[in-house]
Amino acid sequence: MKKNSVKHYSPSPQPESGVGGVPPEQVRVQASQTDNDDTDDFADEVPAAPVNDLSVPLTLEVDSVAHGERLDKLLARHFSEFSRSRLQQWIESGAVRVDGEVRRPRDAVQMGNRIEVQPQAAPESQAFAPEDVALDVVYEDDALLVIDKPAGLVVHPAAGNWSGTVLNGLLHRDPTAAALPRAGIVHRLDKETSGLMVVARTLTAQTDLVRQLQARTVKRTYLALVWGRIYEEGTIDAPIGRDPRERTRMAIVHTNSGKPSRTHFRTLATVPLGRSFVSMVRCQLETGRTHQIRVHFESIGHPLVGDPVYYRATQRGQRPAIRVPLPVPFERQALHAFKLGLVHPVTGKTVSWTAPPPEDLQALIDALDFSGGETEADEDDWDEEWEDGPEVIWADGEGDDDD
Repeated sequence: MKKNSVKHYSPSPQPESGVGGVPPEQVRVQASQTDNDDTDDFADEVPAAPVNDLSVPLTLEVDSVAHGERLDKLLARHFSEFSRSRLQQWIESGAVRVDGEVRRPRDAVQMGNRIEVQPQAAPESQAFAPEDVALDVVYEDDALLVIDKPAGLVVHPAAGNWSGTVLNGLLHRDPTAAALPRAGIVHRLDKETSGLMVVARTLTAQTDLVRQLQARTVKRTYLALVWGRIYEEGTIDAPIGRDPRERTRMAIVHTNSGKPSRTHFRTLATVPLGRSFVSMVRCQLETGRTHQIRVHFESIGHPLVGDPVYYRATQRGQRPAIRVPLPVPFERQALHAFKLGLVHPVTGKTVSWTAPPPEDLQALIDALDFSGGETEADEDDWDEEWEDGPEVIWADGEGDDDD
């Protein structure tokens, strides 16, 4: 283990504010669209359910002006409430008939043709449908519930995952959740990250939880396995935004699009593995950006074990830690939200919950045998309060506590 026990990281950028409460009447919009620093904690708005009556076919007779026009272009011009790509899908699926016959999108229409379109439900319409999705509820009362999300489960509907999400399961479990923005969801975990999430059950509770997230008083602590030997304790302080070179990724971005992001960490144990090392790290988020922990640790040369996206060479010419075969199969990022703490929105008391690592992550931890490493991992350390450790060095050089 590196001897510098406290380290402050400010990685170089890829080329290329404010804290406060939200008035209750604005929560429905601001819970996902506010410009406050913690915007990414709040789930994006899912699209509104289609208003069209899908049982009524749309009809059109081709006139002399449209004679010879492509079928898909004609439909896009006349039925502008639907995208051209969606209309093309309907044509290809046989939901569009020209004089009773199926045609191709590029086929030209003739004057006098009668076109009938049978609208199809969009995949995103399932975003609001109750589904029997299994949810592991670890705590529940009238104001909130806490779930232990398994890896592989998407939190809320989005492109490619319009159904089978936590949101769909919440609507199935409690139909009254439909009256809340995003069924009460106030923050999210990546699809392949496991662990604890809090969900509001009333609008009052949701407003309060959103305010706590904005004020950065919700304590979210993660267990991660990273490649390499890492400092015992430190803070990664680097703004995160959309990668300007690959828009599907996030990155360290020092332009206006980068949002202030801080991750505190403490190394619990390090073990050798082949020509490399694996470190068990406890992380606490000060901000809640998309893929924050994954981006931050990649940026300092210690990507998460199993991460299929954030594992590339880092900034300032740093060489990332060597990755070697794992002792057991592991097909996701080794990241688990094991502790969640907040102020209860009704009682005003500080409450917290913990969840042990899921079976796949625990099997990897056991196989790596941290008990025989350079330092030994004690499960009691996972739940240790941050204030018990040394000060963290901030960007301005002043020491401060983690809370």
